[in-house]
Amino acid sequence: MAVVLGADGVSRNRWVVAEWSGTEVSWHLVTGAAAVLELADEVGAQAVALDVPIGLPAGGRRPCDEQAYARLGSRRSSVFMTPPRHVLEHLSYGEARAAFPSLTAQSYALLARVRDVEEVLRAAGPDVHGRVVECHPEVVFHRLTGDDLARKRSAAGVFARLRALADVRLTGVERAPDEAQLDDALDALACAWTASRWARGAAEVLGGDLDETGTPMRIVF
Repeated sequence: MAVVLGADGVSRNRWVVAEWSGTEVSWHLVTGAAAVLELADEVGAQAVALDVPIGLPAGGRRPCDEQAYARLGSRRSSVFMTPPRHVLEHLSYGEARAAFPSLTAQSYALLARVRDVEEVLRAAGPDVHGRVVECHPEVVFHRLTGDDLARKRSAAGVFARLRALADVRLTGVERAPDEAQLDDALDALACAWTASRWARGAAEVLGGDLDETGTPMRIVF
């Protein structure tokens, strides 16, 4: 089975990364999107799934976000409606909100990570999109269980997600780096499952249209 990486963002532009080849998970903590790709090269990862929007709309909403929202039922509030590309130009919440009035403070807090990933992937060239994909962990858990799970920080929600991951041989969350919260580690494992399916040509895709830079706007699971 191919080596793959699943990565979820934690504090200070760091990523908790689950490396998986179908057996034991190895954990990494790196800073910045460039370091995730460097790690992928070091370990020979055939696919990388990131829990971050990749591909930005010129206006309106991405179809993949709307499709994910429609799938998730009671968990639909977890879907981050990706703002238009021009919002990335603004480096304060006030300016960004003026340019895009529906932008929430929570969404704005994620824009620095979106900007970093955008810059790194554009520098890598268009071929990178055959290897690096966007994952939404709640879409993954819905796919694995066929159910609307309890919120991911509740005891019932944690147990359901651990059980779903164990069913596909993804375990070892207790060995995740200290900086990762439990939900971060669970999301990284969900991303690793997506990367494995992408590497095998078995993944499902929401959306897939290109943004104005030629980047696919899709959620893979």
